[in-house]
Amino acid sequence: MFTTRPDEIGKLIEAIDPIRYAKTRNYLDGAVTRLSPYISRGVISTRQVAKAVLSKGYTPHEAESFFQELAWRDYFQQVWIALGDKIDTDIRQAQSNVRSHEVPVNLITPTTGINAVDEGIQQLYKTGYMHNHMRMYVASMACHVAQCHWLLPARWMYYQLLDADWASNALSWQWVAGSFSNKKYVANQENINRYCHTQQYDTFLDVPYEAFDQLPIPQILKETTLPSLKTSLPEARPLVIDASRPVYLYNFYNLDVHWDEHLAVNRVLLLEPSFFEHYPVCNRTLQFVHDLAANIPGIQLYVGEFQELQHTYKNEFHFKEHPTNRHYQGIEHPREWMFPHLTGYFPSFFAYWKKSRRLLHELS
Repeated sequence: MFTTRPDEIGKLIEAIDPIRYAKTRNYLDGAVTRLSPYISRGVISTRQVAKAVLSKGYTPHEAESFFQELAWRDYFQQVWIALGDKIDTDIRQAQSNVRSHEVPVNLITPTTGINAVDEGIQQLYKTGYMHNHMRMYVASMACHVAQCHWLLPARWMYYQLLDADWASNALSWQWVAGSFSNKKYVANQENINRYCHTQQYDTFLDVPYEAFDQLPIPQILKETTLPSLKTSLPEARPLVIDASRPVYLYNFYNLDVHWDEHLAVNRVLLLEPSFFEHYPVCNRTLQFVHDLAANIPGIQLYVGEFQELQHTYKNEFHFKEHPTNRHYQGIEHPREWMFPHLTGYFPSFFAYWKKSRRLLHELS
């Protein structure tokens, strides 16, 4: 379902229609780009995608809705940079009405009885993909109907996603839960029917929005569990390193095939067990990483901690900035942002977007 060939990824970028996207993106069959796995893995950047859209002749105004969605991703990354591991906790205020810190069993199975949601989760298990609107439906059901705290359900979803990006995932869940927003997001059956093209009625979600504050937990969502989330890493193998050349480090968030591609350097994909203990992903996602990394000429795989790598090889290390590799030592390279000078913590996305809109002309 998701290619790992650079030429085909390029075709996906060329196929973007920002006007159709704006009109249909909330529908499950809408004109979404499905580029998020490649942005999350650092194969392409938000700036690269935005500039490609403008190069096709669209104006910033015509593509504004699309650029706004790209900006959400950069915004979440800036929050992660500013707050670090604090994004694993309720940021603005505590999530209300929490009765469990686990995940509903019938959400995991999935047998909630809400047909569109169950099918969406089945698709996630099969393909590693879930439409963004469906993610909001699942989060709303977990947080506000089953009254589970957002953190573990968010980890469960992240585990399955090809576009697993902890900032986008955790902060989106917090936005739905109301711990990183002024109000919580809820979705009823009417909303689901509209955007999923279903005609289901008489469910526990077939209620008006004002009923959610007093909505009893449905029996089908009462049982909860701690899902087993573990990453199976390949066996460690020794590297063949040229001691006279620097080592360029790639990882889960950086698989940029074009990174200083003109230089003759050692290129190493670093998979740290400690990273995957904290941010576990399923075998499908890990295979996706391997397949994308295979596009990088001469890359070698190292399974182990950075400190072990540094102790064994005395080369100069180069890496791209990211909140998960602050323990790396060497020469840090910047990531490519849609707006490189728009950095720091903004209390809300719309404060960030207000400044972003003024900079759209820079992309032309």
